[in-house]
Amino acid sequence: MPIRPEHRHFYPIDWPELSHEIRFIRAKGRCERCDRPHGKTVLHLGDGRWFDEDRGRWRDGRGRLVRQRLPAPLQFADANLLGQTTVRLACAHLDQDTANNKDGNLAALCQRCHLDHDRPWNIQKRRITVLLRRALGDLFTGPYVR
Repeated sequence: MPIRPEHRHFYPIDWPELSHEIRFIRAKGRCERCDRPHGKTVLHLGDGRWFDEDRGRWRDGRGRLVRQRLPAPLQFADANLLGQTTVRLACAHLDQDTANNKDGNLAALCQRCHLDHDRPWNIQKRRITVLLRRALGDLFTGPYVR
């Protein structure tokens, strides 16, 4: 995901090279949590399970092979259950601090794993935004109307 211009000053000048190093050299173009390959379109069931074409097997949301035998994607009775996602890797800061660019704080994550990792932080940001909007409403338009 591109960096917003207003947040660009939080990242080091060599961020593109550092991000490339983490995503493609250290992680070899695969998500470090679920092992999804960058740039490929994968079939998934919506609950985290996805089809690994390289092995011809289904994997769970953590990248482990699924024990129960699921049919191959072409043999699914209901094709509406299958979704498609093109995997994009991002270099994520594990502690949410963009100034901390140590190797142990950076991870190559696909969009699904990145959202899962950032979920608590995003919920907190959403709550702060709602409270700020409510405060501005009280300040300029009177009591908050539900």
